[in-house]
Order: sequence, then structure tokens, then C-alpha cells
Amino acid sequence: MSRLPQPPAPAALKTLLRPHEDIVAVHSGTRLVRVFVAGGRHQQRWNTFRTTGPLPHARFDPQPPGPGGAPAPGRDGVLYSGLSVRTSVAEVYQQTSIVDRKTRRPHVVVFQPRRTLRLLDLTGLWPTRAGASQEISSGPKDVTQAWARAIRAAFPDLDGLWYRSSMDSGDPAVCLWEPPAGDALPATPDVLLPLDYPGLDLPLSRICEALNYTLL
Repeated sequence: MSRLPQPPAPAALKTLLRPHEDIVAVHSGTRLVRVFVAGGRHQQRWNTFRTTGPLPHARFDPQPPGPGGAPAPGRDGVLYSGLSVRTSVAEVYQQTSIVDRKTRRPHVVVFQPRRTLRLLDLTGLWPTRAGASQEISSGPKDVTQAWARAIRAAFPDLDGLWYRSSMDSGDPAVCLWEPPAGDALPATPDVLLPLDYPGLDLPLSRICEALNYTLL
């Protein structure tokens, strides 16, 4: 039986936190990888926090739903990344399993935070202690988004979440929230390339072969 109920009230979540066990410190030398779109109707920059949400496919969007549950502009920003290109590709293209390198001008960026990020660890015992399970990283998105809102209300000083990628064999994934994570992004990234950059042909082909995704 699955164990992913609606979250407790934020006040209850506060009492369950064990900071030395439940918070992951992602240090400034850590390379984070993000895939994003630089074109189309909702184009982004590499360091853009999306404030419109929650989107149906986005696991930990913290924005409250708009009328009828539709995405709406909000005050909270969200940015997803992984520790590898494979994790980011697996997560971003999970709906179709098709990596389209042209439409909406997708890019990959690698950057290092300029300060230590403090993230709630969803890979440890905190979800169980809070009444959930590891299904928090793979269960229905409307429920995990409710957890994101409750966590954000309970711990507004945390930069986001450290969780398991449900699409890349449980490898680490990162969800950042703004505020406060915006000031942790560097002025310039280490790598910023369009996905159709010729030098990415071979590594993307190998990633898509491993994931059984189609590369266009």
C-alpha cells in the first residue's frame, strides 16, 4: 500500500525536523546541471526561477493553484536541477521520452552555487517521520505539490529540496525555491550550451540510449 497522504499542517512539520539529520548542505563547489528552454512563449534564462505554477508535471512546485486548479503567477519561484546531464534530461523529457533539441531552443547549463545551499533531505527518514514515505519523490504530482507548499510554509529559510529522481534510478535531484535561493546563483555559469551544439551529439546519444529516449 502506498503511503503518501496529504501533508500535515506546517506547524506540525516544524516539530519533526532534526536539523543535523534532515538538512543536506550542498557546498559552493558542487556542479548543478539544468536543462531549460530559451525560446517559445515561456522562454527562460539559465538562472530564471519560474513563478507561474503549479505545472502538472512539476513535482515540487510551491505555488498555490489558481482558479480551477490552473497554474497562476505567484510570488514563489522554483528551479529544478540535477547533479548530471542524464538526470536533468531524464526529468525534463519524462512526459514524452523525446529529446527535441530544436523546438523552443533548449539549453543545458552547469553552474556552481556561490554559497552553501541548505536543502530538506527527502531521501532519508524525514518523509517517514512526517507521515509519508519515499513515494514523495515518485507519487502523484498534486499531492507532492501540496507537500511542497507545506514544507515551504514550515521552513521558509531553506533553499529547497534534495530528492531522488524517479526517472534516473534514484540519483539526486535538486529543487530550489526563491526566496531565498536566488542569491546563491552565480553571476555566470561554468557551461551554457544549446542542446543542438555539435559537441553534445555523442553524449546526448549515449544518454538517450541508456534511458530509451528518442533524440531528435
